[in-house]
Amino acid sequence: MTVYAALDVSMDKAAICVMDASGRILLEAVAPSDPDAITRCLAPYGAELELVGFEAGPLSEWLYRGLQDAGMTVVLMETRQVRAALSAMVMKTDRNDARGMAQLLRSGWFRPVHVKAIPAREQRTLLTARSTLMRRQKDIENSEPSRVSWRLLFVRWSFGDEQNPEQIFA
Repeated sequence: MTVYAALDVSMDKAAICVMDASGRILLEAVAPSDPDAITRCLAPYGAELELVGFEAGPLSEWLYRGLQDAGMTVVLMETRQVRAALSAMVMKTDRNDARGMAQLLRSGWFRPVHVKAIPAREQRTLLTARSTLMRRQKDIENSEPSRVSWRLLFVRWSFGDEQNPEQIFA
């Protein structure tokens, strides 16, 4: 029997819905938003578990890698598409959102989100940090002439135009 599991993840807990291929709900539970806790909750379905899916969000990359390391096939679902599909629901709760996402997984009507490899993520972080440092350095370089010009204006205002600013600063 093929089984699909959907998670509606928040910062502290995840609503879990496990559904079979016919649409029958096998499990609805709440677990901490931790890969180990979710793995324990889904362990009884083992080899039957076809796909585990959840929306892309703040914890998604960490959960994705943790569940993948536990041997599960995991997919991140595009957030805007899931929101559009679930917007017709009358009562928006975490439990109902997990149920709706399980239906999307079962039907295949979702767009997966690409999860970057860890080396690519590290490289992107280094490039972003370098870009920020370069921008700050350029800001400092550009602000230095303006400070010098303000000093010159102050000197001219204080001592008159006939005074040589280089003599004053020397």
